[in-house]
Amino acid sequence: MVTVSGAAHGILPRTTIQQLATVLRMTFRSLDVFKLHSSCASLPSAELSTTVDPLLIEACVCPACHGSLTWDAGLTTCVSCGRSYPVVDGIPVFAVLHGDDHKRGQAELRFDAPSANWEIERPSGGAALYGWLMLYKLRRGVSGIESHIRGATVLVVCAGSGMDAEFLARQGARVIASDVSLDAAMRTRERARRHRIPLIPLVADAEALPFRDHGIELTFVHDGLHHLRDPTVGVREMARVTADALSISEPAKALVTAIAIKAGIALVEEPAGNPVARLELPQVKKVLQDSGLDVVAAERYAMFYRHEPGPAMRLLSRGRLQPLARHAIRLFNTTFGPVSNKLVVKAVRRQDH
Repeated sequence: MVTVSGAAHGILPRTTIQQLATVLRMTFRSLDVFKLHSSCASLPSAELSTTVDPLLIEACVCPACHGSLTWDAGLTTCVSCGRSYPVVDGIPVFAVLHGDDHKRGQAELRFDAPSANWEIERPSGGAALYGWLMLYKLRRGVSGIESHIRGATVLVVCAGSGMDAEFLARQGARVIASDVSLDAAMRTRERARRHRIPLIPLVADAEALPFRDHGIELTFVHDGLHHLRDPTVGVREMARVTADALSISEPAKALVTAIAIKAGIALVEEPAGNPVARLELPQVKKVLQDSGLDVVAAERYAMFYRHEPGPAMRLLSRGRLQPLARHAIRLFNTTFGPVSNKLVVKAVRRQDH
């Protein structure tokens, strides 16, 4: 990642930023990080380009002061505070991580080639039951706010390699996939290319989103805010930029989670080294309500799975075992969902806000 803060005024000289952006572009090209997968046809709406997507030029502001931006090749600059941010092959990099080891650990998490390919394709190519579980979670995240999706501009926060963004794009949304990691943004672009779905990658900090107040119609996060030191900061920032509706799906503090941790099923710490910060429904609801949003649905449910499907998941995906497993999951959630390990909250903007 590139950091753009300096010692004197928090700003590096414009020429230095331009040089950094040029070095970044040359480095990534030399590593072939933008090379097409050999089996992929080109996708006009997701062409590799050094041009920033027009939607980002229209919607983005300075994440530090919310001032307007000017856009040049390889650089965008705030007209109010003078901060500059690099643009790497068409992807604006607004995440300023200087001096923050916690965020840098997330941004610099690397995958080997097979794992990176799984991130791009996930959940495609995995066990059938795993794919069903992902859809089960994502559908819960939009149930009741479907009317806000089609034709809307949607921001996915902590988007990773674009799985959630692809789901929403297939519901008819124009999707900006934001993550603190440039590598993740590049994988999102490769997902868009392979799967023939238009996605707009962006590098941004969930605690300082580069959008105006009420500037995005719908914001969405799925298993992302728990990476933050204080997830409520991310909740508040999502609420700030939301114009119409919002959806948050995150790990919840629960007794069943404590049991799962002891059993080695749930994580205390992420691979990047940060603790998993689990949320509580009352705190999420209060932040949203204080931000001018009405909560239309808030619930808990049970969900356990490995990030990559293991032998048990593949076994339960076979033949008649899969419908039995699905039925068991639904039945369990009917009874024990309210005290289980996941939460989902959906809210809409109040008319007086």
